[in-house]
Amino acid sequence: MVNDSRVDHILLSMQRIENELERVNSHKFVKIHNSIYQLLTFYFLKGIVFGLGSVLGATIVVSIVAYVLSQFEFVPIVGEWAKLVVEEMQK
Repeated sequence: MVNDSRVDHILLSMQRIENELERVNSHKFVKIHNSIYQLLTFYFLKGIVFGLGSVLGATIVVSIVAYVLSQFEFVPIVGEWAKLVVEEMQK
């Protein structure tokens, strides 16, 4: 009797594991990684978006820094350097 209960518990556990594996295997992330072409396309697009975001972010940060530095004309070293940066950006 005890053995039957133990076997039933093991079978139920195996059924739950099987159901979870089916659910995981049907997930979109796993399906993408099953095909090399979909995987390459996914990472290619991810790289393009990352690169574009990096360039846009750097452009915004550099613009803000250049603007802030252009306001410090009263500091001799930074003021001259900031003027040069602003002049180069306006060309």
